Amino acid sequence: MAQVRIIKKYPNRRLYDTEISSYITLEEVRQLVLDGEELEVRDAKTGEDLTRSVLLQIIAEHEETGQPMFTTQLLSQIIRFYGDSMQGFMGSYLEKSLQIFLDQQQKFRSQLNNILGQTPWSMLNELTERNMDLWKSVQEGFLNAAAGSAKAKSDGKEPKA
Repeated sequence: MAQVRIIKKYPNRRLYDTEISSYITLEEVRQLVLDGEELEVRDAKTGEDLTRSVLLQIIAEHEETGQPMFTTQLLSQIIRFYGDSMQGFMGSYLEKSLQIFLDQQQKFRSQLNNILGQTPWSMLNELTERNMDLWKSVQEGFLNAAAGSAKAKSDGKEPKA
């Protein structure tokens, strides 16, 4: 099992990555998450686990810019679950639903690759190679015709149309 990467958060809000012995940004923490790194953010003084609040901060920042993932209605509904008897169930339900979605997405991609027999990049590369081969044959035909015309003129014969 991979070791959990520890990020220390200091009172000045700076984040320190203990693995690389360097300060990192919130965006770099996000990249670690995208890369599948297991990490924990801990308060540098108390050792308190701040991972959830940092992850929520990353989500909040990304919701403010670009295209948000969560609608106002969805956020309102989630807030209504806090304090509700179903609160404990809701987190587990959302987590399992997201995992099912990710599994289905992976199956779809796999099936699409099997149907196509290749990735979109390899299809594009193959198409480019075919176009280059076609272009080379057109050029060769043109050059051969031009060479034939030049040879005929030098022999004193006109090329046949």
